[in-house]
Amino acid sequence: MASYERLAHSYDELMRDVDYSQRADFVEKLFLRAARRKVHTVLDLACGTGTMTCLLTERGYELISVDGSEDMLMEAREKAQGLSGVEPLFLHQSMPRLDLNDTVDAAVCCMDSLNYLTRPGDVKRTLERLRLFFSPGGALVFDVHALSKLEAMDSQVYLDEGEDVYCVWRTGFSRGVLDYCVDLFTQRPDGSWERSSEYHRQRYYSEETLRGWLVEAGFTDVRSYGDCRMRRPGAGDGRIYFSAVRK
Repeated sequence: MASYERLAHSYDELMRDVDYSQRADFVEKLFLRAARRKVHTVLDLACGTGTMTCLLTERGYELISVDGSEDMLMEAREKAQGLSGVEPLFLHQSMPRLDLNDTVDAAVCCMDSLNYLTRPGDVKRTLERLRLFFSPGGALVFDVHALSKLEAMDSQVYLDEGEDVYCVWRTGFSRGVLDYCVDLFTQRPDGSWERSSEYHRQRYYSEETLRGWLVEAGFTDVRSYGDCRMRRPGAGDGRIYFSAVRK
């Protein structure tokens, strides 16, 4: 079963503790600070269920939102109905095969989505594809897991639950790769429970590696920040944010 096939419907309920508004504030601050042109159109790469897309749309930006999971996109399209502002354009595409009809002024890729590209070549291809669809001076902002966070997730069991969903995550981290199995229990209308399972995998990428790939792909002014903090990453940051500018 593909990642996020069964999890998509319950994703927002399980992620209800994430302060997306705060993260939207931060990524917006980063791309406005980095961009060397007025930001009007924004790409939300690996948009998931579209929460960031909706927040940025309501702030007046025109969004193109891309995800490799049709199930997640279905949730995103439903969530975006009735938004004020220009209706987002949703596209079903993988990151390394990004293909847009026009250029954008900025792009965001949030919630460690790049870590899901476990082949280094796919990360490099994604950055190269992104450059093709940026206007000169456009800004890219993304985040990845810090090594300390991934190491702390080794051999752990996490539990999440909502009113009609219960989720068990079993994780293991070895040789730069995080594997986790997800057991999802969802309640049927008749009160019985249905169990499904998914398998997820992420790879760690260092700051130095990502900086090098960004420069190779044609980006400049590469900067890194702590988790929603306007300073260099520190030991306590579970996520590292990057900003870069398309030459």
